[in-house]
Amino acid sequence: MLKVSSSKVAFVLCAFCLVAAISSPAQTFTTLYSFCSQPNCTDGAEPVAPLIQGTDGKLYGTTIEYGANGSNGTVFKITTGGGLTTLYSFCSKTNCTDGAEPVGLVLATNGDFYGTTDVGGADYGTAFKISSNGALTTLYSFCTQTDCADGAYPVAGLVQATNGNFYGTTFYGGASATCNNGSYGCGTAFRISASGALTTLYSFCSQSGCTDGGFPEGAGLIQATNGDLYGTTPYGGSYPNCALGASIGCGTIFKITLDGTLTTLYGFCSGGYPCVDGAEPGAPGYGAGLVQGADGNFYGTTGFGGSCNYGTVFKVTPTGNLTTLHSFGTLADCEYGADGAYPNPGLILATDGNFYGTTSAGGTSTSCVVGQGCGTAFEITPAGALTTLYGFCSQTNCTDGYHPVAGLAQATNGSLYGTTDEGGANGLFYGTVFTLSVGLEPFVKTNPTSGAVGTKVTILGNNLKGSTSVTFNGTAATFTVNSTGTAITTTVPSGATTGHVQVTTASGTTLTSNVKFRVP
Repeated sequence: MLKVSSSKVAFVLCAFCLVAAISSPAQTFTTLYSFCSQPNCTDGAEPVAPLIQGTDGKLYGTTIEYGANGSNGTVFKITTGGGLTTLYSFCSKTNCTDGAEPVGLVLATNGDFYGTTDVGGADYGTAFKISSNGALTTLYSFCTQTDCADGAYPVAGLVQATNGNFYGTTFYGGASATCNNGSYGCGTAFRISASGALTTLYSFCSQSGCTDGGFPEGAGLIQATNGDLYGTTPYGGSYPNCALGASIGCGTIFKITLDGTLTTLYGFCSGGYPCVDGAEPGAPGYGAGLVQGADGNFYGTTGFGGSCNYGTVFKVTPTGNLTTLHSFGTLADCEYGADGAYPNPGLILATDGNFYGTTSAGGTSTSCVVGQGCGTAFEITPAGALTTLYGFCSQTNCTDGYHPVAGLAQATNGSLYGTTDEGGANGLFYGTVFTLSVGLEPFVKTNPTSGAVGTKVTILGNNLKGSTSVTFNGTAATFTVNSTGTAITTTVPSGATTGHVQVTTASGTTLTSNVKFRVP
C-alpha cells in the first residue's frame, strides 16, 4: 500500500499468486543503501520518488518518513557507490511551515533542485527550492486562498518548462465545487516561478461529470517537444464504470498549454467494465505520468485495469489514439502475476530506445508482508515486448528491498537507479536505493533539452575532465568543465540545428546525448 495522507483516497490491491518471471540474462542488481541505518532513522525512510542526477554526478532523492524531526521526511544525496548524505530534514521549523513528506525533485537550469511536499506549510503542502548543499527555501504554501482555490496537497513532482517556470498539479483544491461535498475542489494544474509566484492554470472537474478528469495524484507533468504539457488523472473522464467502481470515471490523459488551456485526449475504460484498456493512469506510485518516445507518441502506465486488472502499459498518439501494449498478469485465468502487477508511473526512455519501469507488486517472490508479490523492474519495447529484469525480495528477509513505488532513472554512466519503499537490511518497512545494470553505455544529458542560440546549457556526464570538443548537431561550441568532471557549461552556438549533442572526452571517446537537443 502507498503511504498517503488520511485525507486521500487509499488504493486497494487484489491478492494473487505468482509463477516464475522471464529474466534478462544481462543484468546486475546491487543494493546501494538501506534506510534507517542511522539511530532513530535520522537518514529517513520510505523513498517514494524517482532519483535525479545533479551536476556533481551524485543522485538526489527524498524520503517521506523519518529524518531528524520525527516522521516528516528528508532530502538526500547518494553517490553511485552508495555513500548517502542527508541534506535536509523537514519539519525543522515550528508547525512544519517548511513542509513535510516531500514527493520528488527536479534539477533546474540554475543547478538547484525544486520540489513539493505533500503536507506541511499551511497544512496542505508546499513548493520548495533546495541547493546541493542542503539550503532550503520554502517558495509557496498551498491552500492559502479561500476554499483552497490555489490547490491543496501537491502529491507529484514539478517539471521546469523551457520558459523557466515550473509546472505541477495538486490533488485537491481549485475552483470546482463538484467534489468533496462542495469543498476543496478536485485538484488543479499550476505554474510557479523560480521565486515562488503561483498561478492556478486549471481546476479539474470543471466540466459536467468530471469528463476533464479529477484528483491528479502521484504522476507529474511532462513538457513535449511541441512545448505543451501532458499528464494524466487517475479519476474522471467520460466512462464512469471503471474496475474499482468509481462514479466519477476511470482516469484521463490530457494536454494543457503553458497558459492553461486543457484538452482531454483520452478517457479510460472506454469499453466499459472490465476496463481492458486500463484504469487509473498514474496510480498507484510516483513519477511522470507520461514519457514521450522517439516516435513522438506518449507512453505510460495504468495502475489498474487491463485483461487481469493488474494494470497496463500503453501508447497514445498526440491526438489521443490509444494502444494497449501490455496487460500485466500472465495466465488466462489471471490467477498469477509473475510479470508484475500495478505498474508505477514514471516510465523512462533509455538510450537503447526501450522503456524501463517498475511494478509495486507481482514478481517471483511471495515473501512480502502484503502477500501479493514484492514488485519488479521491467523493460518494454515500443512494440510492447516486456521482459522482467528483477523480482524484488529475492534475498533472505528482503534485504534487497521490495514494493517499489517510484519509477527508475538512468544515470549518465548508463546504469539504472531506483528506490524501494520497503525492505532493506534494517527491517521490512524502511526502503532502499538500488542500481540495475543492463549493459547500457555511458552518455551525456543536457539541461535544458532545447533552446535558441545563446541559451546557457549544462551537460551532465562522467569523466569529462580534459574533454576536447562539444558539438550541437555537428556545430562546435565553447565550453568549460567543472572541477569534478561531471558537468560542462556551454551555450548553444551560432549555426546550431536540432540534433544530438556530442562530447569528445580526453580519452577520445565520443559521448552522445540521450535525446536530440531542439533549436527553435
